[in-house]
Amino acid sequence: MDNSIRIFDPTPTVDTDPQVFSDPVESTPLNENASLETVLAAWHDATVRLQATHEVLQAEVGRLTDELEEKNRELALQNRLADLGRMASHVAHEVRNSLVPVTLYMSLLKRRLESDPGSMDILNKVEAGFTALDSTVNDLLNFTSHREPQWNSFSARDLVNEVCEAMGPQLDAQSIRVLADVSPETRVSADREMLRRAILNLVLNAIDVMSEGGELVITSFHGPQGFELEVADSGPGLQNEQLEQVFEPFFTTKAGGTGLGLAIVHRIAETHGGQVTAANCPEGGAAFTITIPRPAMRAAA
Repeated sequence: MDNSIRIFDPTPTVDTDPQVFSDPVESTPLNENASLETVLAAWHDATVRLQATHEVLQAEVGRLTDELEEKNRELALQNRLADLGRMASHVAHEVRNSLVPVTLYMSLLKRRLESDPGSMDILNKVEAGFTALDSTVNDLLNFTSHREPQWNSFSARDLVNEVCEAMGPQLDAQSIRVLADVSPETRVSADREMLRRAILNLVLNAIDVMSEGGELVITSFHGPQGFELEVADSGPGLQNEQLEQVFEPFFTTKAGGTGLGLAIVHRIAETHGGQVTAANCPEGGAAFTITIPRPAMRAAA
């Protein structure tokens, strides 16, 4: 007959990461002649280990609870954005339909007022207002668009030059010098129109922050992560809170801005399976980098 006294370790056996929780513990045999002090010491040791396991479990439950709350917040945000997107798309289409005849009437009116400089000046200001409104409508439509990329291979340099030439008058008017360091051999697989829109929005953002002139640098290369294109400016840079929110829809620090330009860039990058990041340059200004991963381009090819 086994007359030994056995003190069982109450530490529960948990089937999970062995680095987080201790291995199953065997019972600790005590001789029947063991002193009360030895028994109490063993019991204390088991209690301490049980407390440690309880604390680890409690911490894990807390971590999972925080993670669940964060996921719920993200899901709620996505639902709100989806509702907002549907509403914005409907409003944008209605506004655009109304703009078409108004634009036509303004063109007819300009022909009649060509000999009246004063009236032409007023009409040009009205036209500028409608142009700004049309730009806002385009931003809304681009933001709410969920079409899949039409993949094709093209020259990255030609696309960058096309955008810079289109914005040439505005760049010259604000004394912004452009440096485009894109090799003629660099080709990228993507949706050309969507990527053009992304680059255009980044250039427009740079123009907005360099109202007193500056330097715009556009570079691209094929890195370890895939194709990367960076648009950097010599403006004031971004504050820490701006770095965290800059790609959020409707977040803007500009008077009269829609807050959709960079959100559209983010949407386009994600649609291509990539990402866009923002950072401050060591010499001043901010840099935005679009990355299209190599696997996505291989799959498209």
